[in-house]
Amino acid sequence: MTNRTDWANQQERSNTLLLRVMTWLSLRLGRRAGRALLHLIALYFVLFSPRACAASRDYLRRVLGRPAQWRDVYRHVFTFAATIHDRIYLANGRFDLFDIRPHGHTLVDAALEKGRGVFLMGAHLGSFEVVRALGRTRPDLRVVVTMYEENAQKINATLAAVNPAAKPEVIGLGRVGSMLKVHERLDQNCMVGLLADRTLLADDAATMRRMAFLGEPAAFPLGPLYMAAMLKRPVLFMTGLYRDGNRYDVHFETLADFTDVPREARQRTIDAALVRYVALLDRYCRAAPYNWFNYFDFWQGGRKAAHAGVPASAPAAAPAAARKAGAAPMRRRESRAHAELPVHEVTDA
Repeated sequence: MTNRTDWANQQERSNTLLLRVMTWLSLRLGRRAGRALLHLIALYFVLFSPRACAASRDYLRRVLGRPAQWRDVYRHVFTFAATIHDRIYLANGRFDLFDIRPHGHTLVDAALEKGRGVFLMGAHLGSFEVVRALGRTRPDLRVVVTMYEENAQKINATLAAVNPAAKPEVIGLGRVGSMLKVHERLDQNCMVGLLADRTLLADDAATMRRMAFLGEPAAFPLGPLYMAAMLKRPVLFMTGLYRDGNRYDVHFETLADFTDVPREARQRTIDAALVRYVALLDRYCRAAPYNWFNYFDFWQGGRKAAHAGVPASAPAAAPAAARKAGAAPMRRRESRAHAELPVHEVTDA
């Protein structure tokens, strides 16, 4: 029997009234005054969210290479709060308040020139909203978001009310017709964004793979890459890193292009793309350590695997095993991975 992972069982902690008050004050008093209130909010969560803070210390210990101090945890929580706060202004079209620096954006242009759309595969690392804001500055770019909506309904509804015209188009996953909608938007040359660092099920080997990440095995979903492979589309890694103040660095990197990959090479290409995806996560976490917004025990599956004797390098052997397994079992894994496609939006930490 499969079990949902910790994050999937977490209830959204947002308070609707507080969100609306904070939004109202921020829009009327300005970003600087709004950020002053963020310090109180961050302090509250540091004091009264022991599980989230324990997860923060665990992550920070790995990425900083030393025990995390109280100020490290506070900065980690404040960084998350700052990116959520900035979404208010980004949703309201106040791009003038920010210094957004794109890196590798020519890769997006090159992919869209083919007219078949592109997957933007990110993580709960930095701000996806700032990536979407780049698309809103150009009328020829259209970003569609795929996500499970249950864990972030209050905050998404509050932010959508700021500027209904800027509300993102969301394709809810785990529903009949989700993949068809994704296919349609790609055929319209849209960018389809998804966050692919969380697994929905804790013990379903068909939908995830354990990879070494920041020194210990962690579970990563296969569903997003299977979907890209089945739809034969290019995939770019993306992240919008908050660099303090009003600065964001938006990075795009090539992950894979499944456009002309034959079926017999598909599993090999998926495995190589997953290895690169995890390596990029590792690199950007170390470059901007306070931008990781997974406030739960991210490595819990890795420890279970280690106790069961599964080595951290197990994914390296996966392509050969997949070729021996044959095409029919792979098709079953693709179908199942898509059915439980484990991606989620950045606001539900």
